[in-house]
Amino acid sequence: MLLDASGLAGAPDSVRLTVIVVASRTPSESGVVEIRTSELARWLGLSASYVASVVIPALRRSALVSVETKEGEFGQDECLKCRVLPLWAAQDVVGHPLNLAKKEYSTFLRLLEAVMAPGWTHRDGSVTPAGLIGTRTGRGAATDRLALLLLVLEARESGQVRLCGGTVDTRRGRAAATVARLMGCSASAGERVLERLEDQELVLRRRLKTGSGLRSRSRLMVPAVAAAHGRTVADDVQEDLAEAPEAEISDPDVAAGPVEAPEADTESKVSGLLGTDGAAVAEPDVAATLHTDHSSVVTQAVRPQLSGRFSGEGRGTAGRRPEHACAGEEQAVDSETNVAGSWSSVAAGGPLRGEQPKESPVNERFGQRVAGAGAGERPKGTGWEKTRQQRRWGLPDDLRLRVALGPVTWLWERLSRWQQDQVEAAAKTELARLDALLMQQGAAPRLLAERLTDRLEETGGEALIGDPYAWLIRRGLPQRRACPDLRCDDGTRLDTRTECENCRNVLHLRRGMRARAAADIERRQPGLGDAERHRAVEARLRQLAAIEAEDYVWRREQARAEHVRRDAARAAAADRAERERLASAAADAVRQALACEDCGQQQAGGLCETCDHCRQTETLISQAGLLVATWSADLTDPASVAAVAATVRTAIGHSVTAAWQEFLEMTDTTGVAALEASPEAARDAYAFAALQTTQQALQEHHDTALAMLSQTQEAEAEAQRAYKTEQNRRWYRYNPHGADAVAAATKAADTARERVAEYLLATRLEQLSEQANARTERPASWTDRLPELTARPLDGDATGMVIA
Repeated sequence: MLLDASGLAGAPDSVRLTVIVVASRTPSESGVVEIRTSELARWLGLSASYVASVVIPALRRSALVSVETKEGEFGQDECLKCRVLPLWAAQDVVGHPLNLAKKEYSTFLRLLEAVMAPGWTHRDGSVTPAGLIGTRTGRGAATDRLALLLLVLEARESGQVRLCGGTVDTRRGRAAATVARLMGCSASAGERVLERLEDQELVLRRRLKTGSGLRSRSRLMVPAVAAAHGRTVADDVQEDLAEAPEAEISDPDVAAGPVEAPEADTESKVSGLLGTDGAAVAEPDVAATLHTDHSSVVTQAVRPQLSGRFSGEGRGTAGRRPEHACAGEEQAVDSETNVAGSWSSVAAGGPLRGEQPKESPVNERFGQRVAGAGAGERPKGTGWEKTRQQRRWGLPDDLRLRVALGPVTWLWERLSRWQQDQVEAAAKTELARLDALLMQQGAAPRLLAERLTDRLEETGGEALIGDPYAWLIRRGLPQRRACPDLRCDDGTRLDTRTECENCRNVLHLRRGMRARAAADIERRQPGLGDAERHRAVEARLRQLAAIEAEDYVWRREQARAEHVRRDAARAAAADRAERERLASAAADAVRQALACEDCGQQQAGGLCETCDHCRQTETLISQAGLLVATWSADLTDPASVAAVAATVRTAIGHSVTAAWQEFLEMTDTTGVAALEASPEAARDAYAFAALQTTQQALQEHHDTALAMLSQTQEAEAEAQRAYKTEQNRRWYRYNPHGADAVAAATKAADTARERVAEYLLATRLEQLSEQANARTERPASWTDRLPELTARPLDGDATGMVIA
């Protein structure tokens, strides 16, 4: 995607490789790469002056990388701060190919180091060796490095690069055409790049030999990739012609024309050739027309290294990827086949290594088949049957997946088992994401099915899809948002299935931006032609887009900084709360170790339960005395109030005694004996019974006080006023003595009477509390009492007792 960006159209390979190098070194947190010009030049295999004078200006013009420079001694760009804008803008965009995770950045950098690292000598004396092409410098170095990187990415585990299809230049060959298409150059330029890589032994171009000595189809191999996977690369493999395979397992890619099966009594005139690369047709530059001019007696045999199946045989089921019909084109060799040794030291492990080396299952299966074949018997090809057993022809059993993948049933049947598993996992992930996004039960499978249907119509039908797996993973299943709204998919709202209003706003803003850019160009440069005006407007739009991207990046950085600040504040608050909790726990532990203030019981937290009940009982008795005094005593006479309080105390005491006796009568003999045996338990039970009785008495005295105060003159006067007011309302004015008017007036009078009683009770309680506080005398201080005590004689005749 980076190489296909519009800003790199027509750019030299050095600029394109620079974008890849900067992207691989991008930190996932900040997105800013700091690198010196000399170090970047070493990665490209060019001189620092060429990079500063040619590559960096072209990089700025591409508008793909923002470059901030620090000038050196002679005004050159010495220190660079680069940011790949498409890579940074794709962060947090779900499903975007450039939305890379931190581990993917790390893998990307390790791959580039293995391919083209320039090598370093560290201060401690250790040396980091250069990559495969790290020592290649000078003219064409950037092109060769980029070509090798693309070939490594295209290579399979066996190191083989799948060659391009179609008609190619027969003078150059299919391998050169493949490199040319990867690089976007001509076939001649691709051939020169391929020859340079072959001279450095970084790639191998081999043609298989047939039994007649002719050269058949060629292969393009990257030995380093094969070595990283524990594979070896065979050199000049010769095909020993054997018995023709059965018709039902013939190579589906054979393009030499229809071949009819011979009669039972007629010997074959043509040798049964089976290509090892997924097709039996040789390249145009080495092809020879198939003919029947050979002898009528032909010895038919089978290649010892293959079983006679079509391409894709040489691959086991231990987790390796059967991508397509010609994905398993590795050379299967046995002990009798001359095989080249391990090509590179990276076979022991490295960035190009995808899995631990295993013994090829092709050899194991071949050995079993040969051992089981008798004399004159032909080994049976089991690859197609094995593939048919592994592949699932129907959709998964999950009903949600069957509904979602229903429009692409034909594509599903064209996938291998591994590809079906990957598509199933991707569909489940997308369904879960839609469920969480829309909060609509059961709507996700239908929405995904509609999306696949729309994408098929956009493509033109299933028949036009060449790679079903790539189409499903990259185009069919992912959501394509045309605006920042998470519910947008190709300009349609997922929840309402209507046109996305936010997309219309974005389109309106973009059109307004284009109109402003055109007006600005017309004002600054009047008289331009149509073509020149168009180019100027496009350049201005690119500048505005870059400014908008930088503003977006700044806003994201500000949001991330605010998020970090909030996280720090939350962490500080949590730490403070934890410290307060620990301090409270420590204080509570100290308090629990205190003895009771009243009875002296140890480990009582300052007050045991029994004493706490006694204190609460005493407080409630005092409150009950005040409640009774509010309506039965003269509030201006303290003696009257005290007499009422004493009466209430005595009455509550009798009630407590009666409740305790009732409790003892209700308790069985065992319980009474337990109370008599444990004075502490009996004291605690008595305190609890006294508290319960006092609480009930307090509620009764409160209700009685309200009832008595509601009969006072103040309450009656307020009730009469409320009664008359309700009667005089305009809806009762014409019949004030009717049933409805009397009922409403009576209710209003009762409410007013209760309200006055509550007010009188609160006021009189406050008055009694103030009087009680005023009567409480504060004892004299020791400063006033010490002179009096000093004047007293301290002889033996003193019989008085000093009261402290």
